[in-house]
Amino acid sequence: MPTPIHYLSQTVLEGLQLTYQEVIDSIEHLIHGRSRSQVWNAPKAVITPPDDRYMMATLAAANDPPFLAVKTLLLNPENPKRGLKSINSLITLLDSDTGLPLAILDGNWVTAIRTAGLSVVAAKRLAKPEAAIAAFIGCGVQAHSHLAAFVELFPLKEIRVFGRGTVNRDKFCQYVEAMGLSAITSETAQDAVNNADLVVTSVTLSPQLKPFLDAHWLKPGAFATMTDLAAPWFAESLSIFDQIVVDDLEQESSMAKPLVDPALVLGDLTGLVNGDIKGRCAEYERTAFVFRGLALGDLAVAGLAYQHALKNAQGVLIET
Repeated sequence: MPTPIHYLSQTVLEGLQLTYQEVIDSIEHLIHGRSRSQVWNAPKAVITPPDDRYMMATLAAANDPPFLAVKTLLLNPENPKRGLKSINSLITLLDSDTGLPLAILDGNWVTAIRTAGLSVVAAKRLAKPEAAIAAFIGCGVQAHSHLAAFVELFPLKEIRVFGRGTVNRDKFCQYVEAMGLSAITSETAQDAVNNADLVVTSVTLSPQLKPFLDAHWLKPGAFATMTDLAAPWFAESLSIFDQIVVDDLEQESSMAKPLVDPALVLGDLTGLVNGDIKGRCAEYERTAFVFRGLALGDLAVAGLAYQHALKNAQGVLIET
């Protein structure tokens, strides 16, 4: 019989207090399932109208747990003028066997958590475990979620911060200090990146964005995760990396423009998790994770949140 649909708002989702270890485990479980043909992940579908809006949809499904997740997202640079977030999105979760609707989730929350989760899954294998200094280029939602994820995995002490908007920068610095870490505001992006063990770039994408980050600034042994399609990085500088991993080779092959020169790409996240590629092999290696966003990650986080909500009787029920 049809069951009520759960609506899980951002407030409800935050109240579930998922740990990043749970998120990591869920993502890795689905990646292993994908290798056994029990999980399926479709490339993104994208529409780009001439007015700078960006519309996107993702699809992933699994037999265990038996969920299908669809995310729809729209980015509009004009939204802040209306007092709205630049990006708004929604996740719908279905039973992957019957097709019955199970839940509707706030997509912005899921995106923030899954993006940081994907980064941490890669960092486990590409970053040095003793990493203590992290640089954040961009101080928005992804900076907050990535810091929360990385402090669970690495012994971070010093956080370098570079952002072009003072409001977001100051809020992020307060967040850093509230976590008991040292926040250092950098005058330039190069100052932030120099000598950092971890680098997180989450620069807002726009047609006006010009590259301003040089991978040659990275010290030997550094790891960089690029949530912004590597758009702020000088493409010619990326050859300095000893290893570059993307989220999904199949998805990349369907895109009109690759994230980075395919000749520089060692493999994807599935290959990294399954051991088809080794990950970091030496102390001196500069490594990078460059990604568009993996639908499998949305499924992992949305499914995990739904299971927790059911267990704790959270969310608003919508009768069908």
